[in-house]
Amino acid sequence: MTRAVHISVDEVELAAELSGEQGRVATADIAEYALWLGDDALVLAQQLGGWIARAPELEEDVALANIALDQLGHARSLLRYAGTADGRSEDDLAYFRDEPAFRSAWLFEQPNGDFAHTIARALAASVYQLALYQALQTSADPVLAAVAGKAVKEVEYHRDHAIQWTLRLAGGTDESRRRMVAAVDDVWPYVDELFRDEPLIDRLEGIAVRPSSLRPAFDEVVDAVFAEAGLQAPTRFTASGGGRRGAHFATLGYLLAEMQVLARQHPGATW
Repeated sequence: MTRAVHISVDEVELAAELSGEQGRVATADIAEYALWLGDDALVLAQQLGGWIARAPELEEDVALANIALDQLGHARSLLRYAGTADGRSEDDLAYFRDEPAFRSAWLFEQPNGDFAHTIARALAASVYQLALYQALQTSADPVLAAVAGKAVKEVEYHRDHAIQWTLRLAGGTDESRRRMVAAVDDVWPYVDELFRDEPLIDRLEGIAVRPSSLRPAFDEVVDAVFAEAGLQAPTRFTASGGGRRGAHFATLGYLLAEMQVLARQHPGATW
């Protein structure tokens, strides 16, 4: 279920190539859309990093670290491309924006909770991201299409990992099932925001993926997993969301404070 840890020079060079450093500059609208996707990936990477040395088994330390690194790679490519619109770097966007300037959806901002909560969040995030990146491969913007083409292969693993753990926890002990049921109940109200069509999408026809168009593929996969696991998606309430417009879940500020503190205390520092 795990893969070897990987951070390579080739990946860094690929991120630079995909980011448009060879001359392609993002428009303001494309940059905003790249922030949507890049912030989702960045926040999820930071969340998953919190499990390193705390996962329930050693194999999961490696697996979650790998998934976090993949998400960080996607974030780097997308944020660097977004920054070409106004001359900011990926580090500027990651470390020197305040909470209202982030565009992550509330699902990605949900706290890790126990391991079941992390898996429930991972299931929703990975099924959504895989459908998104599969569709984005045909984007009229070559940088977004290239980022998506690389991300698809990695997010497919993320989805398989989340599905296997969902089935394992739901079909395990009474306690693991209780926790998985509770996790789905807590996480699922934040799913709907992923599929809301903001006005930006209308301005990026042929470039961005319309979020609402991804819902059928998402539901098909999740319904099959839930049927096998004996789970049901809750319907008690739907979160208001607002992350795409800069209104965030309460936990994001704490996450950003931890992520940004070193860069802000020592701006421009190098090792």
